[in-house]
Amino acid sequence: MMTTTSRSARFFVHAALACSAAVAPWLAQAQTAGMPQMKSGGAGQYVCGGIGSDESTAMRGEMKSHPLSLLFARAGGAYLANVDVMVKDASGGTALAMRADGPVCLVDLPAGSYTVEASSQGVMKSQAVTLGAAPKTADFRF
Repeated sequence: MMTTTSRSARFFVHAALACSAAVAPWLAQAQTAGMPQMKSGGAGQYVCGGIGSDESTAMRGEMKSHPLSLLFARAGGAYLANVDVMVKDASGGTALAMRADGPVCLVDLPAGSYTVEASSQGVMKSQAVTLGAAPKTADFRF
């Protein structure tokens, strides 16, 4: 025979489970709110953005979840968009080519060694990165 206390406890457990099931999709959506959609290109995927404080916060919060993050800014520190980017693999082939339409790009590429070339305002800069163990960030100042 079930006591009133055990029925109440059981009711509250079921209610809590129902509430958490109803809230879970909303929480997942809230975590990626403000994030632009991933795009495919070459050997990987990427997303660029970070214009506006909500999108910038969302993009920076996702940096740890991607093998490579690219940051673009002027020499004085102001964010920069419309940067042409080419990522070359170890053999010199193009792994990814894109135009960064925001100051933050999150890039998903297979583990390996790459050279990232970024061009803006007639200036080209490059950085070597090795992806695999931990997320990497390449910061480009123009």
